[in-house]
Amino acid sequence: MKHELVLVVDFGGQYNQLIARRVRENNVYCEIIPYTTDIDKIKAMNPKGIIFTGGPNSAYLENSPKIAKEIFEIGVPILGICYGIQVMSHILGGNVRKGTNAEKEYGKTEIAYNESAIFEGISTNIVWMSHTDLIDKLPEGFKSIAQTKDCPVAAMENAEKKLYGVQFHPEVEHCQEGDKVLKNFLYNVCGVSGDWTTDSFIADKIKELKETIGDKKVLCALSGGVDSSVAAVLVHRAIGDNLTCVFVDHGLLRKNEGDDVERIFRDKFDMNLIRVNCEDRFLGKLKGITEPEAKRKIIGEEFIRVFEEESNKLGKMDFLVQGTIYPDVVESGHGEAATIKSHHNVGGIPEDIEFQIVEPLRELFKDEVRKIGLELGIEEGLIFRHPFPGPGLGIRVIGEVTKEKCDILREADAIYMDILKEHGLYREIWQAFATLPDVKTVGVMGDERTYAYLVGIRAVTSSDGMTSDWYKMPYDVLEKISNRIVNEVDGANRVVYDITSKPPGTIEWE
Repeated sequence: MKHELVLVVDFGGQYNQLIARRVRENNVYCEIIPYTTDIDKIKAMNPKGIIFTGGPNSAYLENSPKIAKEIFEIGVPILGICYGIQVMSHILGGNVRKGTNAEKEYGKTEIAYNESAIFEGISTNIVWMSHTDLIDKLPEGFKSIAQTKDCPVAAMENAEKKLYGVQFHPEVEHCQEGDKVLKNFLYNVCGVSGDWTTDSFIADKIKELKETIGDKKVLCALSGGVDSSVAAVLVHRAIGDNLTCVFVDHGLLRKNEGDDVERIFRDKFDMNLIRVNCEDRFLGKLKGITEPEAKRKIIGEEFIRVFEEESNKLGKMDFLVQGTIYPDVVESGHGEAATIKSHHNVGGIPEDIEFQIVEPLRELFKDEVRKIGLELGIEEGLIFRHPFPGPGLGIRVIGEVTKEKCDILREADAIYMDILKEHGLYREIWQAFATLPDVKTVGVMGDERTYAYLVGIRAVTSSDGMTSDWYKMPYDVLEKISNRIVNEVDGANRVVYDITSKPPGTIEWE
């Protein structure tokens, strides 16, 4: 089934993916395309509507991003956001100029709305602004439909041609009822029906996978993470026993994680799963290694070797499942790939093995992947698990990685996660974990002096991991975490909480 399509034209805005996610949340499929996309290609895609994103440039400068004027003549409704309204105005004969210091608007701003199809049902008056330039002369056929104290054209419309623009950012959470602006544009102006749902995606994707794969053999490198797990279950739903999953347990996973993966995929979903237990092999390779990048490289290369050995045992495999999701596609900027010889999702496939790639989730954002996973019956504990690095505890144990250190960290991390879940905080936090610095400190337990490891704990809020803020953990929860780790984990006698944001820090310590 071909879904209704809305295009998000990217002019370099920091919120381009957020706009696309907001459209998807309204049950409308959308894709992000660069502003350089040929107009004939846009016409051929037959969109129901087009949204211009914001961007850091000034529309009146010669070298700023522009789009061909023909886009306004193809009869498709268009909504310009921030730079998007300015570039629309500039191309259509309006005037955009640099604002004075008094006219610049950033953050929460009061607005007065006029009657318009895109403002139907909105009762609040706070929006989120972020602009220096402003429109001081409207293009012919347009009228101002919203104003602020310092911005006479906070929104504009040419209702006859279904062209709209807003100077504010309706896609961000701080913009009150911004979601209604987008919904009104989609349903009132573009006339969509809203046919993008998890049910329709699953049915369509299973049909597509059956047609693509037929009765050929498929291999999946299963990590136990959200993306690879959902991809594996979706492909299995389509082709059954023709899928074989290889799960490399390198001994650097969280507590019980290997057993959980095996239980879920072999027992619950009855999938062909090969679990390769190779803790000793990986720890042997890491012996004496302390430099973070060296550890990452060793773990990645050893993963390749193990995967190669297992895939060779299976004979010819025609396809390889990858958990690629839409942000990967947008950020890498590449098109469809028929075959590959290496891929970051599985640590790099051996160069002498070629597969045709199956990427069943490449149209989806992370929140959509989670919804699909729940629909497929994958348990919530896996679907909402916090991000976990490929090298695992190999980079959360600072310095040399040993079994003793991994065991200490596993226990401390498990206690930390248990307490977060017990207090209903786990789903509030984007990523939380314990880390084990190569530091021992003096402590007192009972009447005896101890000399044991310090455990660091980290919790951050973020939308995508590119930036993050440290989570303001309640003191009573911190106290409970510290008490339990020190009392229950042999080899740990001190707990510290990391309150560094990104930037200047990173989320992981190594």
